[in-house]
Amino acid sequence: MANEPSPSSSVAARLPTILTWALKIALALAFGAAALMKLTSQAKMVEEFDKIGFGPNFLYVTGAIELSSVLLLLWPRTAFFGALGLMGICAGAFVAQTGPLHGDVIHVFVLGALAVLAAWLTRPQFLR
Repeated sequence: MANEPSPSSSVAARLPTILTWALKIALALAFGAAALMKLTSQAKMVEEFDKIGFGPNFLYVTGAIELSSVLLLLWPRTAFFGALGLMGICAGAFVAQTGPLHGDVIHVFVLGALAVLAAWLTRPQFLR
């Protein structure tokens, strides 16, 4: 009886894992929604990619990269590589927002920082 962990200590031990999964799910929802908007050719996305100067093919490529990065992020063994893919998407979005779109870059910084955090938390053993 004395050796049994208390319920609060087991929750405290699992808290980093729970928070990492919450972060990954939040990123997956945000980037998954953006990927679906691109892959279904929503008018706003088509307009933005036209303004950037890339045609609809780049819209589909970007959506496919986003969706594949989300799927990689949700698979524990490949989560690090999914986070790297999302960081690349954020880098491209930063260039587009500061360049031809002249848009708001706050969301790019926030999502990029969360993707960096996810990459750090899920990095492979050989990078620790």
